[in-house]
Amino acid sequence: MPSQKIQQSSFVCSTMECLPGKPPKSTVTGKRRSRDEVYVAAVPLRATKGPTQLFMSAAYSHNLWDLQHFMVILNSSSPPPSQPLVFDFQPQDPENVYVALAALSGRNIPGVILTRKLKKLPKSKCWFVGHSRVDAIDATHKFNDNWQTSLRIGHHDCRHYTNGLVEYLTGEKYVLENLRRRWE
Repeated sequence: MPSQKIQQSSFVCSTMECLPGKPPKSTVTGKRRSRDEVYVAAVPLRATKGPTQLFMSAAYSHNLWDLQHFMVILNSSSPPPSQPLVFDFQPQDPENVYVALAALSGRNIPGVILTRKLKKLPKSKCWFVGHSRVDAIDATHKFNDNWQTSLRIGHHDCRHYTNGLVEYLTGEKYVLENLRRRWE
């Protein structure tokens, strides 16, 4: 099994808070597992402070699809209601200029799978893509256990993670390409 690094993000904003460990397992209702909702969301790419960060924010604001960071959000349909969970794959140190230069030059860089809890679903750039065919939390942990964390932009990055996890959970292939066609 590939080596795996899963970390909690230290990134905190008004709609996100860090989890103090692995999220709880989804519940089973009777003999039927809950059908968790699966969403894909886009946020600005993180970059070093200054002009680069300003450029990434502008690219996000102008809806430049290729300059956005994608992630998967799971919203449990099981009672009691719980907060949505975000799963994403990004560089271990996305704000380090040397990491950014290495990534842009096509080299592999250390990546990390992050898990965060949301207070609520984002109001923009968040798309419902289906229901999980299996217990979404358990399945996501299994998927993450087998995900290679060496990141290479354009070959093994947040887009590949998002496409792979959504297909694993819902069966829908190429979710980002399908969303892009509908969005543009």
